Amino acid sequence: MNKSLLIRLIVTAFLSVIVSFGIVAPQTINADLKNSTHELANTTLIKNGHLTICKIDKSSYQVVKTIKMVLTAYSSTPDQTDSTPFITASGKHVADGIIANNLLPFGTKLRIPQLYGNKIFTVEDRMNSHKGKLQADIWFATRNQAVNFGAKTTDIEILEN
Repeated sequence: MNKSLLIRLIVTAFLSVIVSFGIVAPQTINADLKNSTHELANTTLIKNGHLTICKIDKSSYQVVKTIKMVLTAYSSTPDQTDSTPFITASGKHVADGIIANNLLPFGTKLRIPQLYGNKIFTVEDRMNSHKGKLQADIWFATRNQAVNFGAKTTDIEILEN
């Protein structure tokens, strides 16, 4: 038997095992991923190893601390940011729900209930160092939206991360 034929046989056998396992293994798994602090809003369904539905009830986050902050707004214009206006200080691309703050670590989740109810914001950006630690900037898609937001003093809820 030559070497090439032996290698083809081994590869074919290996692929046959993988295909057989895929046929024999369960194709759908209903996973119950509930725990004491986070409950799923609906069933989690995994098909062929791929997660197809997974909605987390955002109201189930635990409030760790409430802080009064001055909220302002910014948009991705060079005069309000640095030379990369669409990339946050954490390296993420700007999107709805991004907030800049110099006190909280990147990835911190928070809510602003008096203004946005249960909407979750994530700290992914920083502000100019002359701004205080008890100030936060909410990112808006347009300069006009940011200007119209103005400045507001309100409570923010820091959520369990």
